[in-house]
Amino acid sequence: MFQLKWIWNNLKGYRVMYILALCITVCVQALYLTTPIFSQQIVDTFLSGENAIVNLETKKDYLIELLILMVAATFLRTVLQYTGNMCYETSTQGMVYKIRNHLFKTIQNQDMEYYNKYRTGDLMTRLTGDLDMVRHCMAWIIKAIVECICLFTTTSIYFLIVNWKMALCLLVLTPFIFLVTQIFKKKIRPMYVDLRERLSQMNTAAQENISGNRVVKAFAREEYEIEKFQEKNKYYSEANKKTSLMWIKFMPIVDSLAEALQIVMILGGGIFLIKGWLSMGEYIAFSGLIWTLSNPMRQFGMVINDLQRFTASAQKIIEIYYAKPTIVDKDKPVEIENRLKGDIEFKNVSFSYGDTEILHDLSFKIKAGETVAIMGETGSGKTTLINLIPRFYDVNKGEVLVDGVNVKEYKLRELRGDIGMATQDVLLYSDTIDGNIAYGDSDMPEEEVQKCAELAAAHDFIEKLPDGYNTIIGERGVGLSGGQKQRISLARALAIKPSVLILDDTTSAVDMETEAHIQESLENLDFDCTKIIIAQRISSTKDADKIIILRDGRITEMGTHDELLKNKDGYYHEVFTLQNEGFEERGND
Repeated sequence: MFQLKWIWNNLKGYRVMYILALCITVCVQALYLTTPIFSQQIVDTFLSGENAIVNLETKKDYLIELLILMVAATFLRTVLQYTGNMCYETSTQGMVYKIRNHLFKTIQNQDMEYYNKYRTGDLMTRLTGDLDMVRHCMAWIIKAIVECICLFTTTSIYFLIVNWKMALCLLVLTPFIFLVTQIFKKKIRPMYVDLRERLSQMNTAAQENISGNRVVKAFAREEYEIEKFQEKNKYYSEANKKTSLMWIKFMPIVDSLAEALQIVMILGGGIFLIKGWLSMGEYIAFSGLIWTLSNPMRQFGMVINDLQRFTASAQKIIEIYYAKPTIVDKDKPVEIENRLKGDIEFKNVSFSYGDTEILHDLSFKIKAGETVAIMGETGSGKTTLINLIPRFYDVNKGEVLVDGVNVKEYKLRELRGDIGMATQDVLLYSDTIDGNIAYGDSDMPEEEVQKCAELAAAHDFIEKLPDGYNTIIGERGVGLSGGQKQRISLARALAIKPSVLILDDTTSAVDMETEAHIQESLENLDFDCTKIIIAQRISSTKDADKIIILRDGRITEMGTHDELLKNKDGYYHEVFTLQNEGFEERGND
């Protein structure tokens, strides 16, 4: 089984401990035979044998030895059981720790396209519930299998040695139990695959609702979201019930066959005892060990049930475990000395999402230190364009050059580390404001953090917060206004002193006075920086060295503010007219 081979590879460093645990399990199961064997000796020698009374008088030391051995074997079995469980837990917890770290690293290194394909709730399910099922399999299911095999095998051998006829009477039922479990295995496996998928869907619904709670409350859609979650929960519950009912359907058959061993033991053992084919001690030994045949039979069905759950979970995890990003470093990448200059050029660039073309044959140049504004209607491809610079996506045709080198030639870490980005959809972490601003450099001095906040017009409102820069902000910046979050995001982008600064509608939620302060700060940075600004306000774009207008993924206009205004039929002139008319109307009011 591929899943077990994968687990064995991840047990590296814990294999000796895990094998030791398996060996201990075998020893523990073998020790279960000692008590019935000693009991047989005591009964045949001191209770029911022909010379029982004489033996009680002459062999008291032997009786005491047998009793001491029974106690010692029980004590040893207890100690070994505890030691084995500790070994199982230590090795499997270490294995899961390694796998979870690898999974998280793999997810972190994936391309943007990967996150478009996999839902957050689905990934969370694989990192938690599915992985716990894998650990449960290694710590308990494999152990249960070894216990079942050892108990059944050792007991069968012992029975055959003591009385092979009686042993065959008892073992004749086992093929039927094996047949039932095989039928159950085929039916249950697809059910568990469906069950894991429905659990993933339910977790995704919960995650999306919790993360989007502001939107839910803003539109008073609590009841709608509750109903939607209840529907997903219902689907999951129905799948769970269906799977459980399948197990309940087969369990009575397995139990009946296991209990039939007791009937065989009473009837067959009684006949053998009457006819003298079986001694009383042997009968007691058989009776004392009958559970070692019936219990594995019961356990085998439950083990098959858990193995199918394990298989469904492992397949989900392995799918992520071996996922490879398509955007990777070349074998011999170009290394950036010190920092990028900031020259950017698009050469006949085209890009598509699947069959949908987003950008078509774009060509333009941005000189180092220039400020370039990009405008266009919603869906024109503005954000996609800037995502090509740090290689969040790779072009389908053409080239994106930075400092005259194709971005595909650079090391991703170095390229992206020299590009600062602040977007309209701001993600802030559940951390201090200081920690969020210094995200790109955790060792940044407090003075530098404050300086970046001042450049982003964030210092004043931060100082008014209860704990200033040490104020803990909620998940995704809950507790701050949209404009405040945007300014912290801008400060975070400025903090790494990037060679290329990309602002995607970063000042859309701030007032005009704050926007003017930010623009002035950006014009007077104390480090060289090429700035690319996506904006819809003319006030944000008019001072740019170059303005690019996109429509349906094509460049329809390009030039300075004054040059674009000359085109009376152009998009830029239209936006300028609308915004100025709005100002005039408000002024007249």
